[in-house]
Amino acid sequence: MSTEPDLTDLTGLADAVRARGGELRAGGTDTGARQRSGVSTGPFTDLDGAAGLRGTTVLPDGGLRIGALTTLAALAADPGVRAGWPALAASAGTAATPQIRAAGTLGGNLLQRNRCWYFRNPHVSCLQKGGAGCPAREGDHHFGVVSGAGPCIAPHPSTLAMALLTYDAEAEIHEEAPRSVAELYGDGDGLHRADHLLPPDRILTAVRLPAPLPGERAACHRATSRSHAEWPLVEATARLALDGAVVTHVAVAAGAVARVPLRLPEVEAALIGREATPSALAAAAETVLSRCRPLPQTGYKTTLFRDTVLEVLERAAGDAAAAGRDH
Repeated sequence: MSTEPDLTDLTGLADAVRARGGELRAGGTDTGARQRSGVSTGPFTDLDGAAGLRGTTVLPDGGLRIGALTTLAALAADPGVRAGWPALAASAGTAATPQIRAAGTLGGNLLQRNRCWYFRNPHVSCLQKGGAGCPAREGDHHFGVVSGAGPCIAPHPSTLAMALLTYDAEAEIHEEAPRSVAELYGDGDGLHRADHLLPPDRILTAVRLPAPLPGERAACHRATSRSHAEWPLVEATARLALDGAVVTHVAVAAGAVARVPLRLPEVEAALIGREATPSALAAAAETVLSRCRPLPQTGYKTTLFRDTVLEVLERAAGDAAAAGRDH
């Protein structure tokens, strides 16, 4: 009888990681890059043979279950996702490049590693690799955080996590109770040596979203230093529902500004129950400045953070904001 774990079975996959060490691999876009640079040496346990980790399923309550191996391209192109959960579809469609979206997965995007060049250099010691300090603090950190003051200053890289925060989405974990997507990361203080809080032998199997919000308007925007194939300096996603010009529902999140993707309740509180006029949207976006604690080289992100949030609010509000300009 074979004692090799069954790599088409989730328990077998988890057992393989426990026995061999290393890490799980989904689409391979991040693990492959780290392997080529020498930062990560494996062994890698591939998830692609596991059943039930792909595709979308509408749930009895009208919500949506998305398998963790569903690609970003599939999410962006899915008519049902585009119609019912437009913020997620739009975010999936703007991430990375078409080639990366074709291979990169939902689970991989949520659990990928950060893009700090000190972490990505195999010859440099840092907290993320078990070292004692963060060389970015004294070095070049102009892509670093502008909010939060933990030991590591690398922004979290997941675009889809940011979008999922606006839906209060839930993550399914093999051999564990479900947890909110926000709980995959915590408040960032515990992310000294990783970019999420999931143990190496735990498998993210799916994400669940609530039923669609009738009349939802959504927008996402990535502020980058060039137009294509660039990691964002700041990104944001907004979901709005309006009764006439009055905001009846709002959810806003931002990425690339902190060690974790950020939900922005202060922006939401400033808008709910108010008309989506240009001045109201601008005042709401201004509230994010209270979060900002820039590093010496990330001061530019302070206003970029505010302006990116304003961009998605204006785009999501659409005609209501435009009408407000006419008065």
